[in-house]
Amino acid sequence: MIHDLSKKNSILSKFIREIRDSEIQKDSMRFRRNLERIGEVMAYEISQELEYTQTEIVTPLASMDVPVLKDELVLATILRAGLPLHQGLLNYFDTADSAFVTAYRKYDSADEFTVEVDYLSAPDLTEKVLIITDPMIATGSSLYKSYKALLSRGIPKKIHVVAAIASAQGISFLKKKMGSDIKIWVGAVDLELTAKAYIVPGLGDAGDLAYGNKE
Repeated sequence: MIHDLSKKNSILSKFIREIRDSEIQKDSMRFRRNLERIGEVMAYEISQELEYTQTEIVTPLASMDVPVLKDELVLATILRAGLPLHQGLLNYFDTADSAFVTAYRKYDSADEFTVEVDYLSAPDLTEKVLIITDPMIATGSSLYKSYKALLSRGIPKKIHVVAAIASAQGISFLKKKMGSDIKIWVGAVDLELTAKAYIVPGLGDAGDLAYGNKE
């Protein structure tokens, strides 16, 4: 169920290192591009688990059978932080449909918050392969509530979750809530989650680093 890509050496480790580095983070364009590249790596990894069918094509010299993606995909992301990661997957799965959810923390006090979902744009998900992206999985609450909102548009055939960095607690929460059929793809798993639900060492606020500070 859990695919922790940090457990094997690959170019992905460079992109994860750069989105964490506080000096490199000062370049928001590079931060967005690194999230996009992480999405591209994840798309390649997920592509090996999808269903294909053989289709005949004609080259200038002969005809031949080639594998073509059979699954219908929907790429869903949580606004606004998830947009660069979403774009990376869309670069590879360029015929996929897209879905967008707004999920945000509503603070009741300095340390206590609830997650609110107030917008959903999605096609019919029935029998599709749903890939949900969120650059950071802290508690897992935002992603879970987004997932529940998406299910109002139909029951997918398979569900994949993609994150650049996740906390161990967040992954445990999603496993408990979403079941063992969900596959989670993550660039790194961090062990600490603070009382305010910040991942340590983490990277900070992905949305602010990508698009500027919010009020």
